[in-house]
Amino acid sequence: MILEYHKIDRPEARWTRTPENFRRDLERLWERGYRLVALGDFLDRKMALPRGTSPVILTFDDSSPGQFRYLERGGDRVLDHDCAVAILEAFERVHPGFGRAATFYVLPGADRPNRLFDQPALAARKLQHLATEGYEIGNHTLWHANLAKYPEAVVRKQIASAQEWIQRDVPGYRPRTLALPMGSYPRDTAWAISGSADGSSYRHDAILMVSGGPALAPGAKGFDPYRLPRIQAVQSDIDYWLTYFDRHPEERYVSAGPQK
Repeated sequence: MILEYHKIDRPEARWTRTPENFRRDLERLWERGYRLVALGDFLDRKMALPRGTSPVILTFDDSSPGQFRYLERGGDRVLDHDCAVAILEAFERVHPGFGRAATFYVLPGADRPNRLFDQPALAARKLQHLATEGYEIGNHTLWHANLAKYPEAVVRKQIASAQEWIQRDVPGYRPRTLALPMGSYPRDTAWAISGSADGSSYRHDAILMVSGGPALAPGAKGFDPYRLPRIQAVQSDIDYWLTYFDRHPEERYVSAGPQK
């Protein structure tokens, strides 16, 4: 399962998961034997999981404030305990075998509040934290452009410019994956896989859709890294797929343990 979150905020809504429900999601995954894996490790087939456990991948689209927020306390900046990053890190401290991994698909050029988590003075600090603390930063275009609407030059500019903005704060960082805004592919998928604009080159190892159900395991027949489906993290969809794999364990990827 590649779970797709958007806002972490209150109240619960179509594109919003409350902090309480996000914590509950993690608990349910933990109790059922799921463990976090990085999307890059999934693509590289390097999922070093304990025997009997299953991988789950977390993704967060649109860099909204509740995904990553700092508060000022005593003259210092501390994580808001209700933001997604803080919840993940607190959960890992209590459940050290769960792992710490997620991909954040950021919007460097979007209007507020979706421009890099909506704390402009702290944007660089946040991106650097993600890059050094076990998370991944993904490309989501510069400002959430519907790539199906634009010619090749604009598609490439949207993707390359987003990467350039990320690299201003994290020099040399290469986003390995692209999440399609609104799930819309450009007229030619190759434009989104690799290319350049204004002297800046990009290359993606995978493209993520906005829906479609669970993903096939890498190496499985039919696996296509450029059409990776996701499960939207709404209550009904999470309930459905957790129940589905409880009832159909033969369809659930289960680790045989680290390879010697």
